[in-house]
Amino acid sequence: MKSSQSSPKTIDEYIAGFPSDVQDILQKVRLTIRQAAPDAEETISYKIPTFTLNGKYLIYFAAYKKHIALYPAPTGIEKFKQALTAYGGGKGTLKFPLDKPIPYSLITRIVKFRAKENLGRAKAKAKQK
Repeated sequence: MKSSQSSPKTIDEYIAGFPSDVQDILQKVRLTIRQAAPDAEETISYKIPTFTLNGKYLIYFAAYKKHIALYPAPTGIEKFKQALTAYGGGKGTLKFPLDKPIPYSLITRIVKFRAKENLGRAKAKAKQK
């Protein structure tokens, strides 16, 4: 679906490679993540948009021909297993079909959970030092 074969250097570059309707969805996913984890930093990892918190992976997202994928790590999926049954994709992947409403409120809940989990690990690690 991407128009360019070169790797994007920023999330803006990544999003620009998609049709305008998909760009709108990607921007809203990005904003949803940003609002749920305001201290997270944006980057590109594995050639897709990534958010990190305290230097650790928080969540990835990407667009494909028929869906938006969210990669919240297995813990983010396990915690919300009941709510995610319609969006399965793989062990650490959620697939939101482009022809159905994107569950932004669910994305918010997942990101907040992952941020809390990330911060908890950082605190635990700091105590060990």
